[in-house]
Amino acid sequence: MSNEGIASKPELVLEAGRTERQYWQDLWRYQELLYFLAWRDILVRYKQTAIGIAWALIRPFLTMVVFTVVFGNLAKLPSQGVPYPILVFAAMLPWQFFSTALSECSNSLIGNANLISKVYFPRLIVPISSVIVSFVDFMISGMIMLGLMAWYNFVPDLRILTLPLFIAVAFAASIGVGLWFAALNVEYRDFRYVVPFIVQFGLYISPVGFSSNVVPEQWRLLYSLNPMVGVIDGFRWAIIGGDAKIYWPGFTLSLGLVVLLLISGIWYFRKMERTFADVI
Repeated sequence: MSNEGIASKPELVLEAGRTERQYWQDLWRYQELLYFLAWRDILVRYKQTAIGIAWALIRPFLTMVVFTVVFGNLAKLPSQGVPYPILVFAAMLPWQFFSTALSECSNSLIGNANLISKVYFPRLIVPISSVIVSFVDFMISGMIMLGLMAWYNFVPDLRILTLPLFIAVAFAASIGVGLWFAALNVEYRDFRYVVPFIVQFGLYISPVGFSSNVVPEQWRLLYSLNPMVGVIDGFRWAIIGGDAKIYWPGFTLSLGLVVLLLISGIWYFRKMERTFADVI
């Protein structure tokens, strides 16, 4: 029997833009999908929780209280001339943003497996939407910082105008590391067990509960290999002002690492992107 009369089933091929230029054009063309995914996750996060939006306030507030008691009241570490809760929360803002974005990004592709396996769109949209959702938490947590400033009658100086620059650096760090984790989690499913440990460990090796000034001078540059050190120091410099200082060699090193993580994260994600639909 001839096979000519047998109709073959059409093959579905999900193909990204053939060139880098087309890919980035597609990323802009699908911006509405980015907004939709972010808005969907925001609604799910706050509508399906018992205490709703208050959870974004309670978690960083309780962490701030613990660090204030341990490092401020018991260890008596210096507070750079400001109330210790303000010192801690100026660091909690970027750290919570980074850690939440990291956790959400690492699971973002797995959580949208059905969409990825059936429809073509630039996959970068998925982890970026997770970072946007984390930024909403960041903005909500900022209400605690405003409350602390009002409670302690603390008024920031003009350095506060530079805060958007350090927020941009925090964005770059979150997206860069998040893209690495998102791609690795698709390739190695057990990687999802590593992420919570990294987030927890990173909290204690980053200067969240204390000022990085307590680190001995000879170790400051090595300590700045943690890219969040520069981000946190930048936030404190902008919010606290006054006695807060930036260790510029370390900040430059941290900033360089953030740029490297962003570029390499995009490269690795794009390299693995064509296999996501098959692996997921």
